[in-house]
Amino acid sequence: MSWDTLAPPDHVPWAAGFTQSTPIAAEGGGLSGIEEGINSGFAPVEEFADRLIFGEITIFGIAFPWIVGWLVIAAAIFTVYFGLIQFGKFRLAIRIARGQYTRDDEPGEITHFQALSSALSGTVGLGNIAGVGVAMVIGGAGATFWMIIAGILGMCTKFVECTLGVKYREIHADGTVSGGPMYYLRKGMAERFPNGFGRAAGKVMAVGASVFLLFFALAGGNMFQANQTFAQVQSVTGGDEGLFGGDGAALIFGLVLAGVVAMVIIGGIKSIGRVTEKLVPAMGIVYVLACLTVILVNIDQVPGAVNAIISGAFNPQGVAGGVVGVLIVGFQRAAFSNEAGVGSSPIAHAAVKTKHPVTEGFVALLEPFVDTVIVCTMTALTIIIANTQFWRDGQAAVMAGGDAPDGVTVTSSSFETVLPWFPYVLTIAVILFAVSTMITWAYYGQKAWTFLFGKSRGSEIAYKAVYCFFIVVGTVLTLGPVLNFADATLFVAALFNIAGLYFLAPIVKREVKDYLARLRSGEIVRITGKGGDTGAGGSGSGEVEPTKVND
Repeated sequence: MSWDTLAPPDHVPWAAGFTQSTPIAAEGGGLSGIEEGINSGFAPVEEFADRLIFGEITIFGIAFPWIVGWLVIAAAIFTVYFGLIQFGKFRLAIRIARGQYTRDDEPGEITHFQALSSALSGTVGLGNIAGVGVAMVIGGAGATFWMIIAGILGMCTKFVECTLGVKYREIHADGTVSGGPMYYLRKGMAERFPNGFGRAAGKVMAVGASVFLLFFALAGGNMFQANQTFAQVQSVTGGDEGLFGGDGAALIFGLVLAGVVAMVIIGGIKSIGRVTEKLVPAMGIVYVLACLTVILVNIDQVPGAVNAIISGAFNPQGVAGGVVGVLIVGFQRAAFSNEAGVGSSPIAHAAVKTKHPVTEGFVALLEPFVDTVIVCTMTALTIIIANTQFWRDGQAAVMAGGDAPDGVTVTSSSFETVLPWFPYVLTIAVILFAVSTMITWAYYGQKAWTFLFGKSRGSEIAYKAVYCFFIVVGTVLTLGPVLNFADATLFVAALFNIAGLYFLAPIVKREVKDYLARLRSGEIVRITGKGGDTGAGGSGSGEVEPTKVND
């Protein structure tokens, strides 16, 4: 995710620091009174939500949030049920993402690659920087191993929910598409159980998922992003006494940021797809290159880092909670980074141009691989190889019962060992990550809004105006309790979504069998050569060749 989402009780040693960083906005003036009033009024609601959603269960005497188990266990069950499909069809997924099995005249709005990049823009972000930094402090190098395992399992959850997102989407008269958990829960449950239970349960789950996704979109999906972006810009320009000090600067920054987001989201998912297909690869390449720079400069440390990851996963030293503690930290970071099971990504993937729902399920399973297995692992390797004093001091502090240091600082200090100017690169990365997250969550929230209040031009304009207004609010006010409550609501949506996925998984299995049978028979052919959709919108009119069964 583009934010740290877990807000469990502070006494859980490896949970400290997984709460989202306290937002920092300009202080002073009349805004402080408004801010304090909202925070004090909302605090009891936030505390109740924290206890309910991030409550603990105990395994081998070690407590951890039960919502982690809800997400990871579902991922493991789906992985077994679908026969390790994330491994067997990985190459096919890449080919579909490149457009080699889809033509541009198929129903939908965006290409496979644009759908993937749009969804990734909502997951790859600050959590890959700050969240991994905290995980390395609390769980040590071994947390990386379990983070990768959980990311691989999450690929199958993403496959299931995004296949359903396309299967039960609605294509409107104007060609636009609406999809996501609100649609497949309502329609899928009614189809799976054509009686009173199916219709009633489907409606309840659909409305529940919509309400909680909408709340998160307005708070966590934009207010938090705007606040952290302004905080980072302010910190590198002199703080409160610098160029961006004061309420006036915060307001102007918020208006500019809202204007940038508005220019993108006004064009809908097609506009978002065109931006994210360029922005996501660009920011990913810049960040990975920065990681590789640190790794290559310390190339002799790589074998030791790999050994530390493997040995630390099964025989951790100096880490609270032992093996189980390390496992929990790794699972937490992966589960809250790639959003597998939350139900947000199917909204973007539903807009893809395809006649076969399962094709987008295959593409979607690449999302946790990129977000967790690649980006999060690169961050972890950088921290382990740099082996800064700041990281070691943080680990010692946690072992002594203290709080984990700020995750951004842990990661940034690792980069600074080779790149002294990295704080400026980090600022650019934060801005890019935040903007990409805001435009994607604007679309997610819009689909939840129109599901609840109806689709019309006036309704959509009203939503976009409200969304952009909250971006400005996020830069000028520090509404910590509101944002923490938003984190909890996101995982309430996961309760509805995963419950529905269990019921609807047999439908997905039928879709898989049907599609693979069509591949074997030659009914579906692979498009090769010039004209295949590379993600930027090719004509899809290249030559065709028979498809091998093991593709």
